[in-house]
Amino acid sequence: MTTRTDRPVNGHAQPGKSRPNPAATAAPRSTRGANDGEGKKPSAASRLVGLAREGYRFVMSTDGRPYAVALDGANLALPMRGKAGLRQRLARLYADTYDGEVASQSALADAMTVLEGIADADDPVPVSLRVGSAPAGGIVVDLGTADGRAVTVTETGWEVVERSPVLFRRSGAMGPMPTPHLDGDGLAKLHALLNMDAPTFRQLAAWLVAAWIPHIPHPVLTFKGEQGTGKSKTAEMVVNLIDPSPASKRSQPRDIKAWAAQAFNSWALCLDNVSTIPPWLSDTLCKAVTGDGIVDRALYTDDDVVVLTFRRVLAMTTIDAGALAGDLAERLLMLDLQLIEEDRRRTEEELNAAFEAVRPAVLGALFDLLACVLAVLPSIKLDTLPRMADFARVLAAVDQVMDWHTLDDYLATSANVATDALEGDPFGAAIAALVDRDGEWCGTAAQLLDALPIPGLVRPQGWPKDATRAGGRVKRLAPLLRSIGITVDDTQRSRDRHRHKLLILSRAPDAQQPASASEQASLWPEVAPIGQARTPPDQP
Repeated sequence: MTTRTDRPVNGHAQPGKSRPNPAATAAPRSTRGANDGEGKKPSAASRLVGLAREGYRFVMSTDGRPYAVALDGANLALPMRGKAGLRQRLARLYADTYDGEVASQSALADAMTVLEGIADADDPVPVSLRVGSAPAGGIVVDLGTADGRAVTVTETGWEVVERSPVLFRRSGAMGPMPTPHLDGDGLAKLHALLNMDAPTFRQLAAWLVAAWIPHIPHPVLTFKGEQGTGKSKTAEMVVNLIDPSPASKRSQPRDIKAWAAQAFNSWALCLDNVSTIPPWLSDTLCKAVTGDGIVDRALYTDDDVVVLTFRRVLAMTTIDAGALAGDLAERLLMLDLQLIEEDRRRTEEELNAAFEAVRPAVLGALFDLLACVLAVLPSIKLDTLPRMADFARVLAAVDQVMDWHTLDDYLATSANVATDALEGDPFGAAIAALVDRDGEWCGTAAQLLDALPIPGLVRPQGWPKDATRAGGRVKRLAPLLRSIGITVDDTQRSRDRHRHKLLILSRAPDAQQPASASEQASLWPEVAPIGQARTPPDQP
């Protein structure tokens, strides 16, 4: 164990940066409360600032939020205000230090203003939630325990460390994770609790591993099935593996502000029993997958703003979510669950007990698989990349390590989801029928509206009302149309003097079947089995 000679910022020292000596900025304990040379006692706000600088350093996150970090203890970013923030702790410390004297609200407010200014004096630092990238490489997962322990995962393995090398923040929506360990086949123990066949479970296991890779987009894990398939319980167990929470399942948010508050405070979220997905939520989920930011006015100010930035791991359960927008359909990992026979049902209490018993072993197996994936991931090359390209590479890495076929299964499932989404869109289905009938169609958006008969006696919801909206809808439907072999070209213009933009819809020629994922992936030398020590191959 090495002795630290400087105070790290987010797990590593910053050369060229010097911080004030706490001892020089606060009075020694033996002289606290003493009169100064003029016989005047320091103000309560000054003494609060001195107490704070003795025990904490102050940083500003990259999204503009000030935090306090204990000089001795867990590497956790403590918010300056709020129920569990520095202000509350400082008020208690002040009363303990000065013989029960209570700091006024005014003094606490003045002290917080000074400390926030100190935090803003240095360059911003990354502050992670549950999962972060280590400065020296690898991935760090916050166990969420009071002592600040974390799991570090690299290409050579994983271990539990007493102090995280990554600066983490916590929220009230987070719960602690048990200490992981290797105990038999943890993946098999998890599969025994879930109601799904082997190919479906393998896709789930690969998604769980990808959920701890913080810098890539993750598809929305969607559990679909009729009543009695255990969708909600499965989703609850999955979320509590990667990001335990007292509220692992959430109701559909009522608006963007409600969603932002939830997403900012949890790494993984599950929307339970989704029946319909309104357009605003569909767009919001897409942005949360790839990365989103929301700017709002700060409370009690006229021109100051707060920024919420996040990329999240999302799941949802549904019997039938209705017609899906094309961009959301391309970002789903749809897993169908089987009906549970009556003689195989278990009570909630039995399932909870069984899950808690195997959770440490499951975590150990997943971290082990993640380490193997990190070892081979740099070598993975695919001939073609789907929409969720980074996730596809993770699946290919899992397939190489485990000799599975999750990427092929994911691509096949994604094609089915896209086809279902197109069939659920009357306008898109009408375009597909037009191209199937004529082979190719060319004209303006207005001519397309005239060529497509409105199904039924009433205009369906979402059917474009004019040429401008029709052109926009075709552009949004282009990825779904492409998934069923219909290409959309909107780069040409008519040759008359009006130069109208043309839409060219055509059936793509039959392409050769692409190679399977296992054939596409470039292979490294053989990797040690899960649970054994791994040594990465020599670099060329």
